[in-house]
Amino acid sequence: MNLAPHPFTLRQLQYFVAVAEALSFRKAAERCHVSQPSLSAQIAQLEGALGVQLFERDRRRVLLTPVGLELVERARRLLVEVDALTEAAKRAGDPLSGTLRLGVIPTVSPYLLPAVAPTLRKRFPRLTVRWLEDKTEVLVRDLDRGALDAALVALEAEVGDVESAVLAEDPFFLVTPRDHPLGQKKGEATPAELRGQDVLLLDEGHCFRTQALALCSRARAHELEFRATSLPTLTQMIASGAGISLLPALAVATEVKRSDLKVRPFAEPVPKRTLALVWRKRSPFTGALKEVAGAMREAWPRK
Repeated sequence: MNLAPHPFTLRQLQYFVAVAEALSFRKAAERCHVSQPSLSAQIAQLEGALGVQLFERDRRRVLLTPVGLELVERARRLLVEVDALTEAAKRAGDPLSGTLRLGVIPTVSPYLLPAVAPTLRKRFPRLTVRWLEDKTEVLVRDLDRGALDAALVALEAEVGDVESAVLAEDPFFLVTPRDHPLGQKKGEATPAELRGQDVLLLDEGHCFRTQALALCSRARAHELEFRATSLPTLTQMIASGAGISLLPALAVATEVKRSDLKVRPFAEPVPKRTLALVWRKRSPFTGALKEVAGAMREAWPRK
């Protein structure tokens, strides 16, 4: 281990990351609550200590240099580890106190949070949970950067090298307008029935879209041009007769109440997603997150 003094400070790394994210010295200074000349001077010192130029700058714009682009990711990881060290020390006595920042995908949040949020408040009264709803790609990025402590996502999506606790399997159902021929059929649905059907799906970026699209593509269904931004919009379009679609079991009870739909389960092998709480490896919250995941599992909405 190198015990010699380092030629730069953590604060300088924070300034470096702030400028890289804002691509503006003025905005970065405002975010860091320092004057722009002070921030610029610290960046200059960091560049001198490292012996490289981190930014290209003129009167019109600020850009990361190639070496700056490489080093900013290392700086982010260092700052995440420093934050983890600080939090681990804070929580040594009571890991289930303080604040947890949890991400959740939009196809889960409105159907699950009303069931699990009260349970978490009751089970862990000293813990404050701050929820952030966004698409999987954004949540995974924020988790990697340390902006989130964990995220509730489908494991079938690209979630990176993370620790996870499976909460539940969420099977898919076929949903149609009430008078649609597929809705009138009895028994379990099969992917073969989707062949040639007009199918409505969510917009790009939703992992549920990717899973549903894979099934529909194999069945040679026809995806309509309209793409919904949410499951409620999707089900309203189905109820209007625009097409058919799939819904995860978690959303079925709520959405069928809102719309006049026919719902059929699929025959084995049932298409489904695996919902889980994921977090960074070596996170100081690992023990607490496992307990939170256990409480979520117990509070999961039942059919």
